[in-house]
Amino acid sequence: MKRAQLHFDDDICNTLHIQARQAGTSISELVRRAVRDKYRNTPTNRRRAMREWMGIWHGRKGLPDSETYLRRLRKGTGLRRHTGNGFQRFVCVRS
Repeated sequence: MKRAQLHFDDDICNTLHIQARQAGTSISELVRRAVRDKYRNTPTNRRRAMREWMGIWHGRKGLPDSETYLRRLRKGTGLRRHTGNGFQRFVCVRS
């Protein structure tokens, strides 16, 4: 387990003290539970995240056709196209 130092506003700190006392646990345990519940990688959390991100680019103007763009990249033209525009070509050398 790693140690972290958190800074809370007075009202949050008071709420945590009350909740910890009522639950018969420590503030640290309350925070661990809250973080687990909020950020744990569960199927429900993954579905919620996907719903929030689905369609984020929908309706945007000026975006290239993604299928054409990907096909161009897969053919290898993407790297050649960008080498003169500030991108650098990397070469793997085996020793």
